[in-house]
Amino acid sequence: MKKVLLILLALAMVFTLAACNDSEAETPEGADSGNDSGETKVITVSTKFVDDEQTAISLEKVVEAVNERSNGSLELQLFTSGVLPIGKDGMEQIEQGSDWILVEGVNFLGDYVPDYNAVTGPFLYSTFDEYFAMMQTDLVQDLNREIEEEYGIKVLSLDWVFGFRSMMTNEPITSPEDMNGMNIRVPTSQLYTYTIEAMGGNPVSMPYPDTYAAIQQGVIDGVEGSIMTYYGTQQYENVKEYSLTNHLLGVSAVSISTDLWDSLTEEQQTIIVEEFEKGAEDNLVETVKAEEEYEELLKEEGVTFHEVDAAAFLEAAEPVYSKFPQWTPGIYEDILEELEKIKAEQ
Repeated sequence: MKKVLLILLALAMVFTLAACNDSEAETPEGADSGNDSGETKVITVSTKFVDDEQTAISLEKVVEAVNERSNGSLELQLFTSGVLPIGKDGMEQIEQGSDWILVEGVNFLGDYVPDYNAVTGPFLYSTFDEYFAMMQTDLVQDLNREIEEEYGIKVLSLDWVFGFRSMMTNEPITSPEDMNGMNIRVPTSQLYTYTIEAMGGNPVSMPYPDTYAAIQQGVIDGVEGSIMTYYGTQQYENVKEYSLTNHLLGVSAVSISTDLWDSLTEEQQTIIVEEFEKGAEDNLVETVKAEEEYEELLKEEGVTFHEVDAAAFLEAAEPVYSKFPQWTPGIYEDILEELEKIKAEQ
């Protein structure tokens, strides 16, 4: 009996030593864990973009860079294609203090601070640079402070653009008068509905996958969207006119809970900020490159590109800014004043 007990005791010591060795192997001597406890902070990154879209590709680079630079103290896990909550549900995760980073439309910040929707309203910007400059103004930085202080949502970036939206139709458009009588598909959104109405068209809400058949059947005369959407969904088979209204800019915000942010070390915060800035730059460069490539591909498919009377459309869209009583009175005039300064400096 004593021999059996000794054997069992010896085996227990062997397993204990093996477990200790495995633990030491997982954390090499001299490795910087990035925090006092040596634990890894796991942070979910959620987005609607699918894996082959440029925003998702750039986000994958960000996640890899943050995880590598943090030496194991951070583990960002990217979930694309809306697998985890996005939109309003995703923003609620941020507000509630979850260990999340959300990459989603600026309009979902507007659910908390409505003026975010005003600064991304129709026909404000003719270039990406104008938009980026606006995001650095006191007007927008005050919005960032407000949403952080009142709702615990820290905005890390507003610079993840994915292209301007323009008109894909069966007739060319150069002025608001050209859109009279046109039935144009829009997503379910007041801003989009009011914008198309102001432009002179008849907004028709429907799921985007239904638009291909709807155009063929004459239910709608066209759709609005980015050049990459135009080519990627093969709408060039139905409509051959692409009018560069640039009526709305597609852009995502990167948001994180202030509770999560405050729990990170200064070094971890720096790594996250720097890598998301690099990611936004990568996303921009690749998006511009893709737009140029898709323009040539569309021309090869017989698509004609049209410049529009931007001033006329801007004037036509002005009433849109009076349809949202939750926006700060005079916000439209303040935005235009900032834009004049920006254009004068560029």
